[in-house]
Amino acid sequence: METTAHTQATTSLASVTLEVDDVDAARRFYSALGVDDRVRLTPSEAPSSGFRGFTLALSVTGPATVDGFFAAAVEAGAEVLKPATKSLWGYGGVVRAPDGTIWQIVTSQKKHTGPATREVDEIVLLLGVEDVKATKQFYVDQGLPLAKGFGGKYAEFAAGRPGDAKLALYRRRGLAKLLGVPVEGSGSHRIVLGSTHDAFTDPDGFVWEPAATEPTAL
Repeated sequence: METTAHTQATTSLASVTLEVDDVDAARRFYSALGVDDRVRLTPSEAPSSGFRGFTLALSVTGPATVDGFFAAAVEAGAEVLKPATKSLWGYGGVVRAPDGTIWQIVTSQKKHTGPATREVDEIVLLLGVEDVKATKQFYVDQGLPLAKGFGGKYAEFAAGRPGDAKLALYRRRGLAKLLGVPVEGSGSHRIVLGSTHDAFTDPDGFVWEPAATEPTAL
C-alpha cells in the first residue's frame, strides 16, 4: 500500500454537482435521504445511458443507521440494486436514486451496537476508471494529495476540508460488479466535480470546474 503525506493540497474536491432532469424532484429525494447539504443539483438534458461510471457512498456508524438511510431512500423512490447485507468488509447496500445516481450506504461495522442516527461520517465519490495507475498519477499531477494507493486496483485522495467528499478511484469493471450493474454506459457522466484550483477533465471524461466559494448545498 502506498501512503503519501502532504501538509497542504494544491487542489481538492470542494463540491459535487449532480446533473438531473428535474431539480425539484431530485431536491425532494435528497432532502428525504438526508444529504441535502452534501450535493449540489443542476438541470441537464445531456444524453446518458447505462452505467455512468461513478458511485457516491454514504459511510455511517453502524448497521442500524445503514438500515435507516436505506429505508428512507427506498421510501423516497430509490431502486434497490443490492439489499443491505453483511459482507467481509462490513454491512451495506446499493440503491439508485430517481435521477439515476447510484448510492452505496455502508458501514465497516457488522454488529448492531447502537441505535440508528441520521449522521453521515463521510461521503466518498468513487470513480470507475479504465487505468487506476494512470488516472492516479494524473490527479497527483493536478495537485491532489494521495492518501492511499493499492497498485492498479484502488487509490484514495485526502479530503480538502472537514465535511468535504473524499475522492477515490476504482477499476470501472470492478465498480460496476460491486454495484450490481452492467459495465456498459455511454454519454454524459451527469456529474461535475468542484475544484479548488483550475478547471480540467480527467482521462475518463470526468469534468472538474472551479468550485463556488459558498458552502456546498442543493
